[in-house]
Amino acid sequence: MELEFILRIFVAALLGGAIGLEREYRAKEAGFRTHFLVALGSALFMIVSAYGFEGAMHTPEHRWDVSRVAAQVVSGIGFIGAGTIIFHKSENVVRGLTTAAGLWVTAAIGLACGGGMYVLSIASTFLVLVGLEAFNFFLHKFDKKRKHD
Repeated sequence: MELEFILRIFVAALLGGAIGLEREYRAKEAGFRTHFLVALGSALFMIVSAYGFEGAMHTPEHRWDVSRVAAQVVSGIGFIGAGTIIFHKSENVVRGLTTAAGLWVTAAIGLACGGGMYVLSIASTFLVLVGLEAFNFFLHKFDKKRKHD
């Protein structure tokens, strides 16, 4: 079982790192290391939540809900994400929302890896990267049109 757990955190770290590389390439606030750690940590929390207390919780008096730790990961990531969101009063714009959302979905991918849902995790990572790249592609297309007008 230990090798399976190592595989889960390894896959989570790779997928989080892939999202982080894209953010690093775009010179965003949270890059490779942050996304790598968020995915790895989320997977580890999920594994510990689901399997870490098996010996202590085999009595009828104890009820163990593995989703409780996952819910707390989601709340904790909210604090990290909030730290990336900045309102620029002089420009009247909010920056960092995509970074915060990226950290949020990276945590979800890590939780899914920790739960052994590899296909879902890989598909989600693919969709995140497509979404981020497609947005940049269309943004540049619209910017070019705006400059020529």
